[in-house]
Formats: sequence, C-alpha cells, structure tokens
Amino acid sequence: YETGRLKNPVNDATDMAATLKRMGFNVILKTNASQREMDEAVREFGRSLTRSDVGLFFYAGHGVQISGKNFLLPIGVKIDRETDVKYRAVDADMVLDEMGNAGNPMNIVILDACRDNPFGKSFRTASRGLAIISSAPRGTLVSYSTSPGNVAADGGGRNSPYTGSLMKHMMTPGLPIEEVFK
Repeated sequence: YETGRLKNPVNDATDMAATLKRMGFNVILKTNASQREMDEAVREFGRSLTRSDVGLFFYAGHGVQISGKNFLLPIGVKIDRETDVKYRAVDADMVLDEMGNAGNPMNIVILDACRDNPFGKSFRTASRGLAIISSAPRGTLVSYSTSPGNVAADGGGRNSPYTGSLMKHMMTPGLPIEEVFK
C-alpha cells in the first residue's frame, strides 16, 4: 500500500494458504493484488465452490467501512474521495454473493482487515474498523480480527497477532470451530 503501509498481509496470506493446504483445502492465493486481480480471484473462488464444499475466504490487508458496507482495498488503489471506494475497492458482499451462488452448506469468512482507515478523517461516513456482516448466506461464519467497529494491529512479528493465533489453533485436532475462533 502506498498509503498506510502494512508489513504482514503477504506473510499472513502465504502462511494461511500453507496451513489451509495442510488441512486439505484447495487454495487460490493472491498477494499484492490490484482491484481487477482481486475481482477475478473472487469470481474464480466462486466458480470453484460446489454444493458439497466448505467455502473459506481469508483476507489480510486494509479494509474500510463506508455507510455500513465493508470494502477490501487492493494494492495501488487511488482514493481521492470517499465515493471512490465503491468503484475502486472490492465490496466484501461480492465474496458472500459467490458463496451464496454455490449453495454450499458451510462458509467461513476470515477478515484480518479491521484496521484504521488509511485515508484519514476526510471521509464523511467512514467508521473505524469493519461493519457487522448481516446478510451472509445461511451457514456462514464471519470472523474478524477484532470487534466490529474497532481496529487491529498489524503486529511486530511475521504475522498479525490474529492470523498467527488463528493458524495455531486451526491445527489443533478436535477443537470445535467456535473455540478455534475464540
């Protein structure tokens, strides 16, 4: 990111992809993606899901909430005004729509993106952190790196505190999903 540099998202995505592969997931890994690459990756993800799958989407990077909607920010995004976000970022609802189209029984959305708005206080309706997702397909668990409306630290190690802890607990045999995310 040119604005609001983060050091861990590529590590988080790469390490999470490796963890998910060890757990038997088919993985589509994209790092440092432009808006077009993110859009294509979300569509590819949707096409890869089937009714018998567990759909799991992980995102690490900047996210912003504008008027109660969550947007994932691509690399190289140029945002001059708040209204630019809906045209130059990726609406998190697109991920949920792809999961809904697949009709799979279980979906997991992991957003390690609850960080400060990197564009500052020039946005009228922007709120801290990300909004609660209330329109997810049935059977969807959404996990944030912090409480909705709050922000999370990038961390001082290789991974964000959230992703590092999550990967460790995901590998614990027999741990119920609710406990993994707690």
